[in-house]
Amino acid sequence: MDTNFVSGTDRQLQIRQLLERQQRISVADICSTFDISEATARRDLETLANQGKLQRVHGGAIVIAQAPPEQPILQRQNEQAEDKIRIGQAAAALVQAGETVFLGSGTTVLEAARALRGRSDLTVITNSLPVVNALAGAGGITVICLGGMLRTSEFSFIGHITEQALTEVRADKVFIGTRAISLEHGLTHEYLPETMTDRAILKAGTEIIVLADHTKFGRAAAVLLAPLESIHTLVTDKQTPQDFLQAVQSRGLRVVLS
Repeated sequence: MDTNFVSGTDRQLQIRQLLERQQRISVADICSTFDISEATARRDLETLANQGKLQRVHGGAIVIAQAPPEQPILQRQNEQAEDKIRIGQAAAALVQAGETVFLGSGTTVLEAARALRGRSDLTVITNSLPVVNALAGAGGITVICLGGMLRTSEFSFIGHITEQALTEVRADKVFIGTRAISLEHGLTHEYLPETMTDRAILKAGTEIIVLADHTKFGRAAAVLLAPLESIHTLVTDKQTPQDFLQAVQSRGLRVVLS
């Protein structure tokens, strides 16, 4: 490739084109291809990362994959089932006696609810019908269900009524799932109305804990839920890429591996 007199903007466009073909690119590759210094290559990657065009990893960059369309909860419950059970158990272990916790919707958070059965002296607030069902009759756990419009694909309550109810409650810990996570785009969802309710959920807790299996990382969906810096703890499985975990830890997030 003739790289003489290539401007920074043109070079960054060519880097993106190379990345789309290769799916991953290293600083060394960029230096060799464009005959530039490592410092210039890193600046190009940082510029593109800040624009949301790629995801920085140690030594280079990878493409940001688009999260596939989300299937209804009943179709997802068997996907990564063992990982989700372990994540749920690790999340439940973070709950202390006497706490009030919020459990959001989704299959991984549902496993945390199941792991809490048998605990005592807890209050659980939720907008998830499966969570209510999982904890119904569990002695020692007071369940508060927020009403609203039922989203039948998720069996979750969302919308104005739910968000109004959220202004009346407070939780020590909020446990919430997400459709996709990337370093540049943070937590993203597909469905705007549920995302708006989830944003209100995040405001209801002192500590925000995200539960996500390894398939959710390095991807982005259409709607921003929250930047990574707005959460405190990430609970995931051991298949999640180590460079991603190191990157989020460098931003001050606690990582719990199941």
